[in-house]
Parts: sequence; structure tokens; C-alpha cells
Amino acid sequence: MAGAMRFSDDFLSELKSRIRLSEVVGRKVRLTRRGKDFVGLSPFSTEKTPSFYVHDDRGFYKCFSTQKSGDVITFVMETDRLTFAEAVERLAHEAGLELPRQTNQDQGQMVRRATLLDWLEKAAAWFETQLRSPAGAAARAYLEGRGFAREAWGRHRMGFAPPGWRNLADTLVREGASPRDLVEAGLLVEGEEGKAPYDRFRNRVIFPICDTQGRVIAFGARTLDPDGKPKYLNSSDSPLFHKGKTLYRYMQAREALARTQAAGPLARGLVVTEGYVDAIALAEIGVGTAVAPLGTALTEDQIELLWRAGPEPILCFDGDAAGIRAAYRSVDRALPMIEPGRTLYFALLPDGLDPDDMIRSRGAEAMRERLTAARPLADLLWRRELDAGPLDTPERRAGLEARLQAATELIRHVGVRKAYEREMRGRLFEHFRTARTSRPEGAVRNGGGGSSRSPSQSDGRVTGPARQGILSGPARLAGLGLLVRAIDTPALLGPSREALCAADFPNPDVASIRDAVFDVLDSGETLDRRAVAAHLRNLGRSRSEKLLEEYPNLGSLDLEKGEGREWFSALERFPAAAAVNEAARAVIQEVSGDDMFRHASHLARLRAMIAEREQTRRPTAEQSQGGASEGASEIWSALDGLDGEMKRRFPKD
Repeated sequence: MAGAMRFSDDFLSELKSRIRLSEVVGRKVRLTRRGKDFVGLSPFSTEKTPSFYVHDDRGFYKCFSTQKSGDVITFVMETDRLTFAEAVERLAHEAGLELPRQTNQDQGQMVRRATLLDWLEKAAAWFETQLRSPAGAAARAYLEGRGFAREAWGRHRMGFAPPGWRNLADTLVREGASPRDLVEAGLLVEGEEGKAPYDRFRNRVIFPICDTQGRVIAFGARTLDPDGKPKYLNSSDSPLFHKGKTLYRYMQAREALARTQAAGPLARGLVVTEGYVDAIALAEIGVGTAVAPLGTALTEDQIELLWRAGPEPILCFDGDAAGIRAAYRSVDRALPMIEPGRTLYFALLPDGLDPDDMIRSRGAEAMRERLTAARPLADLLWRRELDAGPLDTPERRAGLEARLQAATELIRHVGVRKAYEREMRGRLFEHFRTARTSRPEGAVRNGGGGSSRSPSQSDGRVTGPARQGILSGPARLAGLGLLVRAIDTPALLGPSREALCAADFPNPDVASIRDAVFDVLDSGETLDRRAVAAHLRNLGRSRSEKLLEEYPNLGSLDLEKGEGREWFSALERFPAAAAVNEAARAVIQEVSGDDMFRHASHLARLRAMIAEREQTRRPTAEQSQGGASEGASEIWSALDGLDGEMKRRFPKD
């Protein structure tokens, strides 16, 4: 089996020599000859000017809009969502090149697997026949009641296992199968001592489960007996099938994603549902990228499968308590694995509905809208910890901060971990500031920390005065042009780093773009609009992402023509941190009693945040052109003034 093969360098070189790269690429990209090379529009991004080059003589391609490059195997892997072994097997077949011979032991295993695959395929065909027989009347009624027309039965190879202990066993044994083979394939269950094996599936609707090459390797089944237990039953693990490493509909969904021409969230990854009926229901309304795990919580192997298909899969969970718990478990499972370009999004359905219920009760468009509005992993992490308990005492508020810190420490990628730490600290500050300023004088504190919404109503985002009117006018977008031109001309960021870090951007969405720029740089990624937009999207900063994407593309600045000097001049005129002094004076005048003590605690956190930013973002003395920025000094001055005022008012404390 190709998935287990190791290919020698000689074999791979021979394979590449037999295939013309431009012919393979030409199936996906309209190429135009330019000299001895070819050029076309990038298959990895949306662009109007061709930046994708194919070099037949050297056997590689280069995409300048995404910085992706590779050979013919890499191209097939990227565009058809295949593993390395799958891509090699496909290209070898096209080139008429025989795959390397394996050892006798390997060949014996291949023969054994081929035998089991053959009996599983025969079982699938038999189940399909039973569905259309008189014995399948109840199964047909069930499927029609779920909204699946007869055409859908064939598309998804649905079947029926009739009641009885040895219907399938007797049929396949008559065709030459041994009971041992059928037990190993997961079709039969070993009987008690002295008794023959019997059918695993009885009086159930059958859903074939396929591998990444579309071959049947197992079955899922739903009972038709109202009192039948379990309600859903899968094949046992076998040499072909492992529940934790397989996703239902994976091959079909991956192909659907590779074919999609649309933009937006549904084009960036697969959609994961909790069961195979839900995955089929989504596929039938045109969301062909739907898959489902097989009776277990999402595993690391399954998450890796999702990312092999697309960088931002959407996990769609039922809107009941069990669905929310499953979503929260997925957060913990994914956090250690996320990195730039690999994350998860979450869509929680309302009122306890599952996708099938949602489609039948509210319509296909409502379901698609819910998926399109999926929230990033950062939102779900925030919401989970915010809803974990009341926040009506300093200890409980400190507990929220500790839980968020513990969760972000699970992230192995250093750059992403730092970005999450900054994000969660910002949300903590904004949440408690909003809760304090929006609470009426004399009102009793909300034990839930200012949020009275239920989990199904909350979307995990901070609301209130701090989120109102952010995009109310162009004056609030000061500095956007400076940042975007710097993204388009990364050479500006070295000498200007300190000044940009200290600059006071009055619009928080513009400030988020600034932070994302340095997060991308710190993670070692190539800085461009696409990388910054992806980072903002992962943090749920959709409005910042929209600002960046909608800003006119004016190209990079010509530093040799003095345009760089003009940019630096504009940056020097930008207010560094004047608003901080005003804010500090306002706080000093307004706070009293308990508020002052709360602010004292926050002051310590602010000091730590600014110290970290100065440590991680300060350039060398040569780059900074004059040492520490005036803006950073003003921030420290403001904080010291606030510190002194508190000591004056409360000397004993």
C-alpha cells in the first residue's frame, strides 16, 4: 500500500523526469509561455496580475503572491490535498511507472489487506441491495423521514442490515469468505466458546466509512429499534480501520474543498459535525466539505487530517450542553497544536439543534450563515473561562486570569503563545473596565462578572461602551495608512519598530493591525498583507482584517526616491502616547475608595505588559535612532504619576 512505502531518491528522480511539470500544473492553472518558462495566476490566492511561474527545465514552480514553491509532487499535494505517498502513487500511475517492490512480508500484508478490502466492498454492495429490497421498508421510511431522497442513498452508499444473526455471514461465506477474515474486517463478532461468529450489524441503517483513497474500510450504523442500544454503532478497529485516525466522508470532503472556487470561511477548511447523518445533511445542501468523527472526541490525528485539507476547519457542535462540552474539549486538544496558518473555528448551533435539525427547521441558508459566522478558537477559550464561574471577588477574578494563563501555556509555538497571552490580557482589561464603567451607581454586582447571557447566547466577544462606535468616522482610523504602507514595504519596520510600538492608535482595530504586524515578524513568517490578515482572523479580529483587506493596494514605497523619508516624517508627526497622560489624569480625578485599589492591581499588570513589549519589540540602539521613544517615556511617566497619587491618597496602604 502506497501509504506505507518509502520511496528511494532514484525512484523519485525517475518519476519527475517522466512528467512535464507544466502539463500537470496546466490542469489547474491557465499558463502562458514566457521565454522558456510559463506564467499564470496563482492557484493558492486570488490575484489579478500573474505571479505564478513554472520552470519546466528545472522542475519547480514559484508563487510570488504566497511564497509557495515546490516540484510536481508538492503541487499535487497542495492542490489535490493528498499525502506525499498518495501524490507519488497517482503520478506514478499517470507516468506508467511501477511502484517499488516490497519485501515478502510487506507483500503478504498487502495481500491480506486487499482480501479484507474486497470483503468489505462486497458487504457494502450487499447492504445497498438490502435497503432497496422488501426487507428495507422501515429503513427507507427512516431515511425519507430525515429528508434523504433516493438519489442521496446512492451518493452516500447508504444500506440496510436486516434483523437476524447470520444474514451477512452466510451470504459472504457462500461466496468464499472465511469467518476469520470477516471477524478481522469488523463485519462479524466472535461468538462465545463453541458458537459461530455472528453479524455485528442487525436491523440498522448502514453508512460505509472510506479511507483517503475512497475504499470501504468500515461501517457506521444507526439502529431502527426504538429501544436499541447503542443508538449508533461503528465497526471495531481492524488492520484497515482506526476510529481515532479516520473521519467519515474525508475523501469526498477534501475533494470538494479542492474544487471550491468560492472565498470566505467555508473555503478555508473542512466542516466537522458530531455524526455522519449531520455530515450527509450538510453535503446535501451543498456544503460538500462536511466530515464527522466516529463516536469519539476529536483526536490529534483527526485534527492533523483536517489541517491537511485546509488551514481553518470549522467545528460545528450541537447547541446543547453536551455539544458545548465537546467544543470545550476540542479547545484543549487543539491548543498545543496550533501555529501560524493552523487553527480551528467553532460554530455552536442554537436551542439544542444539530445540523440536520437546523436544516429541516430553519432552512439551508440559515445553516450556511451559522457556519460562515463561526468564531475563532481564541473566542471560545475566552468564553469558556469567562463562563466558568462568578467573578464577584478579587480572588475569582484572579482565578479567571490564572485559567487563561494556564490554557495559553499549552501552546507549543512560541509566537502564537505570545500572541494569545497579549490577546487574553487585552480582553481581561477591556472586560473589567467595561464592567466597572457600565455598572449603574449603587447597583449590585453581577455574580457572573457582568455577563448575564447563557452559553448559547454568548458569542465570546466583549461588548458594551468599549465596543461602540469604533468605525463611526474616518478620523478614528488615524494611522491605518502608515501601517498598511509599512506592511507593503517591510524594510521600513526595522528602524521604525520602537516608534510604531509606542504610537497611540485611537482606533482599537487599527491598533490590532499594528500588534499583528509584530506578531508575524516575531514568529519568523514572511510579512505581507495575507500573513497579517490570517493572524487577525485567527484572533477573531474580523473588523481589523476587513480594514486591512479593503485598504487600496498602492504597492511598496520606492525608498530610493525619497518616499521612505516621507513615511518617516509622517510617523514622527503621529501622536506617540499623549492620550495616556490624559487618561491617567482622568483616572486620578475620578477614582476613589475601592476603585483605586482595583486600579492599583491593574497598574501592576500594566507595568508587566509594557515591560514585556519593550523587551520583545525594542530594536538595537543603532536601529532606534536615538534610544527609547518619547512615547514609552510618557507611558512610564503617566503610570508613575498615578502610582504617586495613590500613595498620597492612601499612605497607610
